[in-house]
Amino acid sequence: MIPMAVSFVLAALLAAWGTPIARAAALRFGIVDRPDGVLKRQQEAVPYLGGLAIYLAFLVSLALVYEFDRQVLGLLLAGTLVVLLGLIDDLGVLSPGVKLLGQLVACWVLIKSDVMTHIVALPFWANALLTVAWVLTTTNAVNLIDILDGLAPGVALVAALGLVAATADGEVKTIPVMAAALAGALLGFLPYNHAPARIYLGDSGSLFLGLMLGALTLTASYTAHNRLGFVSPLWLLGLPLFDTAFVSVVRMARGASPFRGSPDHFPLRLRRRGWPVRRVAIACWAGSAALGGIALLNTRFENPAATRVLLASTGLVASGFAGWMLWIDRRDRRISGPRKEKGIRSRAADRAASPPATEGGESR
Repeated sequence: MIPMAVSFVLAALLAAWGTPIARAAALRFGIVDRPDGVLKRQQEAVPYLGGLAIYLAFLVSLALVYEFDRQVLGLLLAGTLVVLLGLIDDLGVLSPGVKLLGQLVACWVLIKSDVMTHIVALPFWANALLTVAWVLTTTNAVNLIDILDGLAPGVALVAALGLVAATADGEVKTIPVMAAALAGALLGFLPYNHAPARIYLGDSGSLFLGLMLGALTLTASYTAHNRLGFVSPLWLLGLPLFDTAFVSVVRMARGASPFRGSPDHFPLRLRRRGWPVRRVAIACWAGSAALGGIALLNTRFENPAATRVLLASTGLVASGFAGWMLWIDRRDRRISGPRKEKGIRSRAADRAASPPATEGGESR
């Protein structure tokens, strides 16, 4: 318990101290996110490098508090690779293919360090493929949801705290200590990123958070009380996973690439409904907290049937919410279309035209 508390507090203090320094450095060297009038509609250029402040606070706190072993070194090396990858991408010089290749190298580092699934019924290659699929999904899911001030770091903070709660009483202390350090770094950074943001995560931050959360949730054990406890990470990272699935389906349904940026994310749809940025972010944090509570309950249930009920219920709620968002969008288009033809702007059209304050993690 003491290493967890110390790593959390130390990382929070380091991030709170280091983030203004990272901001000043980004402004000095011109590492900023400039509005483009399409996906990036903030009022002025906002510096990147927030992810670097989080990474350094996380790394230094662990270096001072925790003893590194093979798995910890593997996690830190893989995290370092994606931080560097994202930092280069923030400078605008990487293609999507190179980014994917770099993420695959980070996944290979994790597998070499034995940070992977260990399903006894599956051969090594199948476990390795599952590991790659999960880590790539979580890495890019967090990157994609980095679209509003405070959204991605807040959701990641809630997920990290949920992971601490789910694994704190386990025999292996590596996961809760590292998750606590990550949560502390995010807590120290969040006041600078909450709307109106003074600094952005950048790809270096969102990719790092996605990989680290994916790898930590993958390594943790959840089956002490429930043999189906291994599905708990689906709830811990449920919100970014849902948004990624939602925008992918919407884009493919209209013949667009799921990897090309667009304002289809459900938080941006809430913005077009007139929700302020802060309200959207806080609502998403609350949703993540509710999903984290379900994950924690699932690790404590001794009846696997309860897990099946929770999975079915969550799926129904997610499907209903997605359907509601799409129905509202179609309704607003029907309402605004005839009125715009008559030269009258509807309230729905005004909301759709209002510029969302986005970070555009997927489009940087």
